[in-house]
Amino acid sequence: MAVRYRAKSSETEHLFKDIRFAIRQLWKSRAFTFTAVVSLALGIGATTAVFSVIYAVLLHPFPYVAADRIVQISAEDKGGNPHPVFLTGTQLQQLARVNCVDAAIAWLNWELNTTGTDLPEDVKAVFITSNASRFFGVPPALGRGLAPADAPPGHEANAVVLLTDSFWSRHFNRNRQVIGRTLEMAHKPYTVVGVFPPRFAFNGGDVYIPLAIHYDPAGLYSFSLRLKPGVTAGAARPELQSLFDRFATQTPTRYPDRFHIHLERLNDRYVRSFGRTLYLLFGAVALLLFIGCANLSILLLARGAARQGELAVRAAIGASRARLLRQLLTESVTLSLIGASFGVLAAYAIIAGIVKWLPAYSVAREAAVELNLPVLAFSVFLALLTGVIFGLSPALQMIRPQLEQALRSGAHKIAGGRRAKRTHNILIGGQIALTLLLLTAAGASVEGFRQLMQVHLGYNPLNTLDINIPLHTNSHVAQPDRAAYFEALRSRVAALPGVASVALSSNGAPPYSGPAQHVELMGKAAAEWRQANLNLVSANYFSTLDIPLAGGRIWNSQEDRRAARLAVVNETMARQFWPDRSPIGQPIRLPQLKPQPPYHVAVPNSDGWLQIIGIVADSRNDGLLAPVEPAVYLPSTLWMDMGTDLLVHARTPPLRLVHAIRREIARVDPDQQVPAYTPTLQQLVEMQPEWQQGRLIAALCGFFAATALTLALIGLSSVVSYSVAQRTNEFGIRLALGASRENVLQTVLFSVLPSVAAGLAAGTLLALGLDRFLTKLGQGTGSHPALLLAVVCLLLCGCAATCALPAWRAASLDPTAALRQE
Repeated sequence: MAVRYRAKSSETEHLFKDIRFAIRQLWKSRAFTFTAVVSLALGIGATTAVFSVIYAVLLHPFPYVAADRIVQISAEDKGGNPHPVFLTGTQLQQLARVNCVDAAIAWLNWELNTTGTDLPEDVKAVFITSNASRFFGVPPALGRGLAPADAPPGHEANAVVLLTDSFWSRHFNRNRQVIGRTLEMAHKPYTVVGVFPPRFAFNGGDVYIPLAIHYDPAGLYSFSLRLKPGVTAGAARPELQSLFDRFATQTPTRYPDRFHIHLERLNDRYVRSFGRTLYLLFGAVALLLFIGCANLSILLLARGAARQGELAVRAAIGASRARLLRQLLTESVTLSLIGASFGVLAAYAIIAGIVKWLPAYSVAREAAVELNLPVLAFSVFLALLTGVIFGLSPALQMIRPQLEQALRSGAHKIAGGRRAKRTHNILIGGQIALTLLLLTAAGASVEGFRQLMQVHLGYNPLNTLDINIPLHTNSHVAQPDRAAYFEALRSRVAALPGVASVALSSNGAPPYSGPAQHVELMGKAAAEWRQANLNLVSANYFSTLDIPLAGGRIWNSQEDRRAARLAVVNETMARQFWPDRSPIGQPIRLPQLKPQPPYHVAVPNSDGWLQIIGIVADSRNDGLLAPVEPAVYLPSTLWMDMGTDLLVHARTPPLRLVHAIRREIARVDPDQQVPAYTPTLQQLVEMQPEWQQGRLIAALCGFFAATALTLALIGLSSVVSYSVAQRTNEFGIRLALGASRENVLQTVLFSVLPSVAAGLAAGTLLALGLDRFLTKLGQGTGSHPALLLAVVCLLLCGCAATCALPAWRAASLDPTAALRQE
């Protein structure tokens, strides 16, 4: 027993000695250690960070039970355009009884405001059926969830409320005694019964209130459903299509002609809008990880070649091959673990940077980005494997009977062996090829983002605020009252010092403005109706945004107040709808423009015929990259929603006016609150998903490519430096025999030329072969030949500059000193 204990103790002592020796060796070679650690840390950190974002944003963004089975339904017309679907209380009951449906909830979004306090606050309320807690399966962090007794059938819902974590923090300062307290909203008291955990954010609500379902045919509800286990969206579609076809016969005006239903999971929209971006970025960081491992391999091989003499001496004085293997294994593992440790820190830092730059509306609010341990483990394993394989190569060479040769030649012949040279050349060539591909991708993404920033908007976003004014329940329910209220807000704000102009818009400002509406042309059958984006605006909307008039005229303020039946179209609509004549004077009708009080109020016969009086220049209305859609503009008072937008063009920096604007709005209606975030139109442009994704891709690809270039040049420099150090005697002999210094310089440079040229050729072929990949990365710009040529020139110059210093040192050798070194 004692013998076994002493044996274990001896093994432990040897291990600690090996570790101490490894640390001393790494400290002595600080430049090598620093480069190897940085190579590993950046590769491991970047790969782990990007996949952690992919996992949180695309693969597992929701905390809800069976989130992959929760779907929402829309009706797609024959053109593939989705239309929202709303159901009555009776139809909701029928939907819940369908065989493929496990459960269903109904909900309504509404804007409320806190009352009974000195500082009213705008609140986003979600009225939701009382089975929501069971539907989502997310227990509250405090208190209880919604219960059936909160909204009993046939009765009004109880005045209780659940808070989100953010609203609880903001309004109650995270007071854990909040349960049972009263929250007054829209002059109605609600009892707080629970607080949701941080990741619960369905529909982006601040508070959740029980919704009582009524069976009035006019009452409509939004809804979500959960499919039964094992039922896919494709399998459920035929049964649900049959049900919604029946609903369409009951209420044909609520559905497009010849529609089919579309089932969309909670995350489908985010995968569609942002998935490609993240997967492309993951491809880029995977290349960076391989470049980092290749760089480590090059460094270890070069260092191992330089240590052949040392290992031969140690073997000659009695060190066994197993002992040498263990020592080198300890050094490699120690180096890899140090790199992995810094890789974890780098992953946290890179995750924080990516999260800060994630597009605001391209990821689910519920997504929580955290370090992904399986990917971290894989990256660390790859780094360890690389370190072990290439770190042990010197000792593996010692297994062959070369000891005497190593002692005689000082390892120079071994270092210059064909196998070692071939391995070096392959690694350098592969590293340069991947670096060229990354640089080309970075160039494409930067060029794509540059073009995006220079896209022609068709309007002037400078010095203009977009202030959203939502209406609260039962406020300004009649059309004259609502029109007078909106005009009072506009005129009061317009009178402020520093304000140049204020316009009203039902759908905000470009680059997204207006829902698609069917447009009927006189003399055309319903099958020939086409769609155009609708925006209801005040008379000065176009002058406020500097949208030029291309023909005809704009209605005046008097015509706006009396809701004149006039229309203005954009150039795209004029060109597509009336290709052979002018649209001015033509009648159009929007049959869906019907009053739906109290949500939508309108003048009598609002869906009647309108006369086109003008054409305005195109402005972006479907994002920054998509072509401009046909658009029709109507007077703002013709048909009004539960709110409007004030577009405030200022003579001074507009954000300075926000406080004064809030004060004037409160004077018109003390209960009316402006949202906390009041962006400028320029900020709205920069919030667009394509703009934010372009910026994110350009920044990260640029960073990864610059890192890969640095690592590749360091690896190349290391190989050339080690080669020069090992061939010092050879160069001394050449110089002593009369070789010129230029000849030595060329010899060093040409020694790496084949591997550099092969890497550039392979990288060029990769870039050309992956043109579709680069086109997507650059948001449509593709890999321009000039860009590829510039990248090749950059790499050539970088390689030449990297090799120049060690080559110059070789050419500057003193022959006598070089011969004496041998």
